[in-house]
Amino acid sequence: MANIEQKLQSNLDAKLFALTLDRRAPKPLHLQLADALRDIILSGGALSGARLPASRGLAGELSVSRMTVTTAYDQLLGEGYLSARRGGGTFVADHLPHLAPPRGVKPRLPQRSADWRPFQPGLPDWALFPHRIWARHLERSWRAPAPGLLAQPDPLGWFPLRAAISEHLSAWRGLECDPEQVVITGGAWDAFDIVFRAILAPGQNVAVEDPGWSPLRHMLTRSDITPVPIRVGTDGLDAHDIARDIAAAVVTPSRHFPTGVSMSLARRVTLLDWARSTRALIVEDDYDSEFRYQGQPLPSLSGLDGLRNTLYLGSFSKLLSPALRIGYLVVPTAQIDPVRSYLSLTGSRASLVPQPALATFMDSGEFATHLRRMRRTYAKRQACLVSALAPLADDLVVTPDPSGMHLCCPLAPALADIATDKDVSELGAAHGLTVRALSSHAVLPDPPQGVLLGYAAFDEDALRESAEVLTGLIRQVHVR
Repeated sequence: MANIEQKLQSNLDAKLFALTLDRRAPKPLHLQLADALRDIILSGGALSGARLPASRGLAGELSVSRMTVTTAYDQLLGEGYLSARRGGGTFVADHLPHLAPPRGVKPRLPQRSADWRPFQPGLPDWALFPHRIWARHLERSWRAPAPGLLAQPDPLGWFPLRAAISEHLSAWRGLECDPEQVVITGGAWDAFDIVFRAILAPGQNVAVEDPGWSPLRHMLTRSDITPVPIRVGTDGLDAHDIARDIAAAVVTPSRHFPTGVSMSLARRVTLLDWARSTRALIVEDDYDSEFRYQGQPLPSLSGLDGLRNTLYLGSFSKLLSPALRIGYLVVPTAQIDPVRSYLSLTGSRASLVPQPALATFMDSGEFATHLRRMRRTYAKRQACLVSALAPLADDLVVTPDPSGMHLCCPLAPALADIATDKDVSELGAAHGLTVRALSSHAVLPDPPQGVLLGYAAFDEDALRESAEVLTGLIRQVHVR
């Protein structure tokens, strides 16, 4: 009941906040106010019982005399729109429907389901998010905000968060960087946009992985930069395939998206040598690097390079929640000024509100605890899915992946001879599954054939049931 009353009062207060009077109009101010209040009451929905501001307070907000407000209130009291309680204030009267003109029924828009279909890749399990812990950090950071939070924000982001990210990268990825090199972004898309517009130049060519993240090619083209696709093999992208007139290369060496392969150490060294010899840049998207379940991760390219010719890109969308829209970009010292100049003109797209809370969340050690919990859960789910797909051994190449949030399963010859990965994807979609086709992420001829099966966001029972459905669908393909 208290929540309903609070919502009612909030609704009225919001409408009163937008109320204005025109001193140049011929109609007296008290009549303007009475008309405006009457319109609010009649068009504001269920406002009965909501309390109006004290006459002195409303007069101060509208910069009019208290007499103007009391006269308007008296008018509406006489008309029955308001009621007064001795010593209690003035309220919107009850039982007002007979005073309001008939209103048409506004059609309700259909509600979109918030549920994701099984095997949707790239989704974290939001149920694992430590909501209470996060709420505590958020409340503490804004209950008594630091002076810097209320001042002109730094376009590179809240410095304590940049320092926390610097320590995190040193401990988890062996990447030593100064907090001054860290830029808070609104996510991966925002980070790429900063690189393409603040550091690269229109007319340049940039090497991208094929298959790869499809929106990346769109962002490059929008920035008047030409994407040059390079086919990715079992050891990752080969720098020998990159022409010397390429200004930069965008790579996912820790876990290539979407195939999941890791770039071998030899190819990492070759790629860094290419960048040094051609004075090109490497943009390292460290996709899914935190979710490693087996062995030690290979060092980041940026760590091997010492951030001389590399930029490092990360995001909290998979680690916490996509709703936060918080990521980061680590740039070489020589690129700090161009990035700062660009963001000083455009402003940062990253909201300042969650940044101090995220900084204390990371400094407290609770962030690391959360990551370890996610790792354990996702590792079990991957093992469950691999086991559940065993009946498809002749149709899909299913092997455990040492990291990531989805399995990339190439089509085995028995299935590839009679169907494409897009056929499997369409069949899954018709039966409630999101089975992404590997070939849809490629633009070069003869794309690899496989399916992407996300497991991180789904519990083990859902994965087993979905794998059973997929098994039945693929068996139908053989019968046709």
